Amino acid sequence: MKLITIQTPAIAHFAYLLCDGNEAALIDPRRDVDEYLTAARDQGCTIRYVVVTHRQEDFVLGSAHLSELTGASIVTGKHELFGHGDIRLADHESFELGSLKIVALETPGHTPESMCYAVYEADSEAPWCVFTGDTLFFGDTGRTDLPDVNDTAKNAGVIYDSVHQQLAGLGDTTIVLPAHGPGSVCGSGMAEKPLSTIGAEKRYNKVFTLTRSEFVEYKGREKPPRPPYFRHMEKVNLSGGLPPKSNEPDLLTSSEVSKLQADHLLIDTREPEAFAGGHVPDSYSVWMGGLPVFGGWVANPKSPVVLICDRTDDVAVATRHLSRIGIDKVTAGLTGGFSEWRKEATPIRSCHVITPKALHEQRDKYVVLDVREDDEFASGHIENAQNIYVGHIADRLDQLKAGKSDRIAVTCGVGHRAGVAVSILLKAGYTNVSNLLGGMSAWQKFELPVIKA
Repeated sequence: MKLITIQTPAIAHFAYLLCDGNEAALIDPRRDVDEYLTAARDQGCTIRYVVVTHRQEDFVLGSAHLSELTGASIVTGKHELFGHGDIRLADHESFELGSLKIVALETPGHTPESMCYAVYEADSEAPWCVFTGDTLFFGDTGRTDLPDVNDTAKNAGVIYDSVHQQLAGLGDTTIVLPAHGPGSVCGSGMAEKPLSTIGAEKRYNKVFTLTRSEFVEYKGREKPPRPPYFRHMEKVNLSGGLPPKSNEPDLLTSSEVSKLQADHLLIDTREPEAFAGGHVPDSYSVWMGGLPVFGGWVANPKSPVVLICDRTDDVAVATRHLSRIGIDKVTAGLTGGFSEWRKEATPIRSCHVITPKALHEQRDKYVVLDVREDDEFASGHIENAQNIYVGHIADRLDQLKAGKSDRIAVTCGVGHRAGVAVSILLKAGYTNVSNLLGGMSAWQKFELPVIKA
């Protein structure tokens, strides 16, 4: 038996290739599947099963495409929200992979259809591992607001019961294999660990250390932002996801990109400091690593997109990031990157940055906008700062207590999300916007005053 973990870092996603003999199962694949096929080939295995723990919200599944390429059977639970499945298992039903027995466990709470899969070696009473999807993470469980935000606390009770009734008794040595790690938008408070077991989780995970009522209260207080692309993911994943985007975007010159500005959405993938120094007017700043999340806050599946990157080669990477959240209408990229735009004497706009010490010294001259999540803001913020989450700014400009020409300093954790917010404000007509360099991380390292909720 061999187990290979295949990560998609930008969305903190884990897929797993489980091999026994010359047969393999692939758990929770993303839509671009070449890496999985290569891994199976390297192990001398044929992928016989594609196992889906739940209808993912944060990326496009590749289960149907992988099945088409390999002839593998798609394994799901029986819930209608799975849509297509060749083998639909009820609670505690199983299938075999080589000498292994894989048992399906119904674990609703994160979503109604969520499943876990326990893997047993021959003649073993306790499972060797359990694929937990978004039910159980290292140090946390999946978010419980997705079915209905009004049922967040109710679903917290459901996921608590699922974990205790289905997973707690598997055995303390059972290895936990979740679908996500720290940085995922499907949960919060995940631990930065390379490996965990059921026994380890019992010692520190709140779903085990709190009583049911305590856990329901704790989880019910969570208010994680819900990216708009989640609904699109749920729809396309109902039928097993999508194949990879078939065509690459055109590479256009500065003059050709200029002609597209009126009816295309421009996304600049450089770091926020580079964007501040000079950018194409009315472009959005979404750093490369943030594209698979924040690209879905500024664009949607119908948006025709032009990418402006550091280098020409980055266009393909950025296109792949966006495709993983179903944004496929990337029509073009700027050849040569922003430096080519700069050389052609085409219009360039710049914006401001400000250091923590400078903002502290001139605090009375700035409106401070903190674009972090609620719990981050509560943990420590600048006095009198306004808090609007970055993804909600475009829809809540009427809540911003600042005029179009007022000095606005935008902050987040380290400056990336603030960069997104700065570009949204510039596009909305605010003319004097600054990104706080280093964000609240730098502010606190300078030991400048913070307010805690």
